[in-house]
Amino acid sequence: MASAAVLAQKGYSVQLIEKNDQLGGRCRLWEEMGFSFDMGPSWYWMPEVFENFFHQFGYTTEDFYDLKRLDPGYRVYFSAQDFMDIPADPLKLEALFEEYEPGAGLKLREFLTQAEYKYKVGMRDYVFRPSHSILEFLDPTLLLEAIKIQIFSSQRSHVRKYFKHPYLISILEFPVLFLGGTAQNIPALYSMMNYADLSLGTWFPMGGMVQIPQAMGRICKEQNVEIHLNTEVHKILSKDKLAREVHTNQGIFYPDYIISGADYEHTDQELLEPNFRNYSPAYWDSRTLSPSSLLFYLGINRKLEGVKHHTLFFDESLDDHAHEIYKDPKWPSKPLFYVCCTSVTDPSTAPEGMENLFLLMPLAPGLQDSEELREKYYEIMMDRMEKTFGQEIKNHVIVKRSYAMHDFIQDYHSYKGNAYGLANTLFQTAFLKPKMKSKKLKNLLFTGQLTVPGPGVPPSIISGEIAAKELLVLIEKQA
Repeated sequence: MASAAVLAQKGYSVQLIEKNDQLGGRCRLWEEMGFSFDMGPSWYWMPEVFENFFHQFGYTTEDFYDLKRLDPGYRVYFSAQDFMDIPADPLKLEALFEEYEPGAGLKLREFLTQAEYKYKVGMRDYVFRPSHSILEFLDPTLLLEAIKIQIFSSQRSHVRKYFKHPYLISILEFPVLFLGGTAQNIPALYSMMNYADLSLGTWFPMGGMVQIPQAMGRICKEQNVEIHLNTEVHKILSKDKLAREVHTNQGIFYPDYIISGADYEHTDQELLEPNFRNYSPAYWDSRTLSPSSLLFYLGINRKLEGVKHHTLFFDESLDDHAHEIYKDPKWPSKPLFYVCCTSVTDPSTAPEGMENLFLLMPLAPGLQDSEELREKYYEIMMDRMEKTFGQEIKNHVIVKRSYAMHDFIQDYHSYKGNAYGLANTLFQTAFLKPKMKSKKLKNLLFTGQLTVPGPGVPPSIISGEIAAKELLVLIEKQA
C-alpha cells in the first residue's frame, strides 16, 4: 500500500492486488460476537514513521485515528508475584531501574542517550537506503558511523556492559524479538529499539491496529489506486527479461512494472518461472527466519482485574525458549508468551463488561502444526495466566480462535510459516538481505519484511516507500 500510494501520487496508474478480503496483509481484523481482534501486529512503536508517511499526502495521524500512549507501556511477569510495570515517565523509569541495581538509573540514561544516537543515525543514514550493494556503504563517514553505532557487536554483550540484574537485562533484550532474533545474534545497533520502546513509548490507535491499513487504504483510493481484493496471484510469466503477465484467480493483468509485497520466497520460488528466480531453494532454506507464532483470539465474558494492555510472561527462561526456536527447533518445553488486552484501553473492542484477549507464543518456523499441539499449549498458557492474574479466565471464554503455522502459510504464503519475516542478524542486515531488485527481470522489485529494511510495521511501510522510489528511478532510466 505504501508503494502504491507513493507511485499513484506521482501520476502513475496503479493496481493493487490483494489475496485476502481486506487490505493490510497480516495487519487485519477479525470480528466475532461483538469482539474485534487485531490478527497480527499489536505493538505501535516509532510513531513518527506513520506521521511522516501520512504527511506526504497532506494528513496527520489525527486525521485517521486517536493515538493513545500507554502508561505503563507494558507489564513483565518474572513470577506470579514478581512483576515490573514499565512507566512512560523517564524519571520514574530511571527510579525503577535504580530499585533493582544501584547506579542503574544513571546507566539507563547513558544507555538510552547512546540508543537515541543510533536511532537517529539509523533512521537518517541507513534505513532508507535500498541496499543494492556494499558500495552504498563504502563512505568514510558512514563506516565510522557503523563502528560508533555498534553494527558489529551483539545486543547481548552491549546490554551486559551496563547492567547486571537479570530483570533489567530481560527488559532491554526483549525488543529484539520483534526483529526476529535473540540478543546473542542481533547487532548492538538495534539497541535503538530500546529508545523506540522506553523513550518514544508504546502507543495504541483507538479502534485497533487495523486503523493503520484502513488509513493507508483510504489514501490509496484518494490517489486513484485501483484495488482488487480476494485476488490471488498464481503465476508471473516473463519474456525478454521483463515480467509480462500476472495470472490471478480473477484474470490476467499486463503490467509495465511490478512491486511484489507478497512473501518474497513465495514470489521468487512459486510465482516466477525457474529461469527468472533470484535465489535457489537452498538459499532460502539457509536463511535465519523470524519465529512463527501460536496465537489465540479470546473473547472473555467478564472483566479482568489488574490486567494491563500488554503483558509479557518471562516466568521461564528466555534463553531456553530461544534455543528451542533457533538451535534445536521444537515446540517449547517451558514457553514464554505474551498477552494483549486491548479492551483495557479501548472498550469498543469487546462488548460491555467483557474483555478481548490476544495470546502469542513464539515458535520455531517449519514445525509440525496440529490441533492437539495447539490445545496442549492453550492449556499451559491459560493455567499460567490464571495463576498469575489470580482469577478464573478459562471458564469465561465465549469466543476462541487459534492461529499458527498452517494458517500463516495458507493465508499469506509465509515461508515455513514465519510470522515476522527474516531475522535481522548481522549477516542478514542491509545489503546482505534478499535484494529489493530482481537480478533477472528489469521491471520487478520486492518489498516487505523479507527485504530491506526488515520486519515490523514501520520497517514495512519504509520498505514500500523505498521500493516506490527505486521504481521511479528505474522508470526514469528506461525512459
